[in-house]
Amino acid sequence: MIQVQDVVKKIEKENILDHVHLQIKKGSIYGLLGSNGAGKTTLLKTITGIIKQNSGEVTIEEQGVFENPSIKERVVFIPDALFFFAHYSVKQMAQFYQNMYPRWNQERFERIHQLLDLDINRKINRFSKGMQRQVAFWLALCAMPDYLALDEPFDGLDAVIRQKIKSWIIQDVAERDMTVLVSSHNLKEVEDLCDAVGILHKGSLIVEKDLDDLKSDIHKVQLAFKEEVTDAVFDGLDIVHQEKRGSVYMCIVRGDYEQIEDAIIPHHPVVFDMLPLTLEEIFIYEMEGVNYAIDNILL
Repeated sequence: MIQVQDVVKKIEKENILDHVHLQIKKGSIYGLLGSNGAGKTTLLKTITGIIKQNSGEVTIEEQGVFENPSIKERVVFIPDALFFFAHYSVKQMAQFYQNMYPRWNQERFERIHQLLDLDINRKINRFSKGMQRQVAFWLALCAMPDYLALDEPFDGLDAVIRQKIKSWIIQDVAERDMTVLVSSHNLKEVEDLCDAVGILHKGSLIVEKDLDDLKSDIHKVQLAFKEEVTDAVFDGLDIVHQEKRGSVYMCIVRGDYEQIEDAIIPHHPVVFDMLPLTLEEIFIYEMEGVNYAIDNILL
């Protein structure tokens, strides 16, 4: 289990992480979302022990991560901006990983080599951006990590390779109880992969929930009435966003289905539809709730 407790990270006196709390269950895939500059990469680097927080505590299996080799040899971080040693071939980089990660799986390395069809003797810096990202996943998965942190992981990958890599990650989660933390702006991919999500804004975690609970707790509601109604019809509802187009109200409402239905039905609507929201829509309205600049986005 990964635990982040009251973590503050300052860079040049600016709070990049502001008293962040989160918990990631072992064997789960956790999606970290947020606006640009929210602190996602800094949080990933803090969790994986690349940088140290100014205050608070980051633990993996109740052990501190920073300067803890016994934990770090079980953690792999794939950053957005990939780094490989200059002029190293795939084979040379694999040998480096083999020395760094005691559970390196050479058999898996050979098997993935056949599936990716990349030249292990070619210098990595001569590969395309997408091919370099394939190499990063290839090496990471052969290190057999218990904890895998990914920052914008699928950029530059074609659809076929992307699906292969996702299936390998899901397989390791299912078979080895690997824990994955993924930060991405591609919310559709996060929605497909993740069990739980956290939304970071200006260094603070504003939402943290299991994905199923998050999606069941907020709805798009479309309403129309035979006669004009007052705003009292919405009393008792947690309205996140509301618009009226002609005679139709369109609302984003937080709460469970029965609660919303019980509040609306007594007013005898002629149209009453409750629709599920995608993770992208939920993200947009949660960000609007913290005054992020969003206008005219409701369908």
